Amino acid sequence: MIRICTSLAEAGYAITLIGRRWSASPALVPRPFQQKRLSCFFRTGKLSYVEYNLRLFFYLLFKKADAVCAIDLDTILPFYFISKLKRIPRVYDAHELFCEMKEVVTRPRVYKMWKWIERFTVPHFTKGYTVNDAIAAEFYRMYQVSYEVVRNVPVLHPITIPDKPEKYILYQGAVNEGRSFETLIPAMKYVNARLVICGDGNFMQTARQLVKEHGLTDKVIFKGRILPAALREYTRQAWVGVTLFENNGMNNYHSLGNRFFDYIHAALPQLCVDYPAYKEINNKYNIAVLTSDLRSESLAGRLNELLNNKNLYYQLQQNCLQAREAINWQQEEKKLLAFYKNIF
Repeated sequence: MIRICTSLAEAGYAITLIGRRWSASPALVPRPFQQKRLSCFFRTGKLSYVEYNLRLFFYLLFKKADAVCAIDLDTILPFYFISKLKRIPRVYDAHELFCEMKEVVTRPRVYKMWKWIERFTVPHFTKGYTVNDAIAAEFYRMYQVSYEVVRNVPVLHPITIPDKPEKYILYQGAVNEGRSFETLIPAMKYVNARLVICGDGNFMQTARQLVKEHGLTDKVIFKGRILPAALREYTRQAWVGVTLFENNGMNNYHSLGNRFFDYIHAALPQLCVDYPAYKEINNKYNIAVLTSDLRSESLAGRLNELLNNKNLYYQLQQNCLQAREAINWQQEEKKLLAFYKNIF
């Protein structure tokens, strides 16, 4: 969102990025666009979603705007109603197939609620973009909406690969269900390195419990939510990155996670699932070790390969340096700006 809002602001648009305030939210960093955090009383559960959406609606009601953009399904209702009331364009930025996430699709009542919201709103969001061709195709199949593809890739900056005194393994991103922590954490018993987890999410409490159960308190380190600049430094200093998803729904199978590209831009070889979008890029650039086996023993073997096979490691590292020159925000930004130019 920082990349998108910065590009639009630098192109001359007046942008306001709206989110919610959490108890552990760090101070906002000055940006070339406005930022607003909404405070909510409820922190978890259905009431949390209801409260946030109501607060978002009333904030937007008194906010002048020429267009609005909903980020994922959990914010789409207030943007839909506001765009109807104010008769302004509405855009859907779909980072994922929300209803196909494990924490949704495996809970029938929760799935039914979000699927109703999706069916009610998405057909009316005829303008939108998502992160890869497979998800765009799904939206067209389900709702006959033709969405652009704007991948969430980093800005291309000069890079110097540092000396890395510690060979630690990095997971960055949401600590949510379906990210294979149930097998990744036990795998660390057989890997001579630490696993550093940067992020937070609905699986955090269970992940911490898994670490205790397997006696890995000293080998699996939770950093929680950290600022982007600090995250980039953790990524730069890491030895291996991890991009794992369980194949338990279309969202994971067709995913193209931000971390996958963040590792490439840090020239960081990674262990990654072999799902179609990742396989397509890896077939072209060979920047990762792919796996279809998410058992702990298998993950440990592939991680040890990246830790100990110097020839493989440095080849992947050099390939990352080439891939980042072709896959970067400077290229994706052109699609984003063309999209909004067509609206205005």
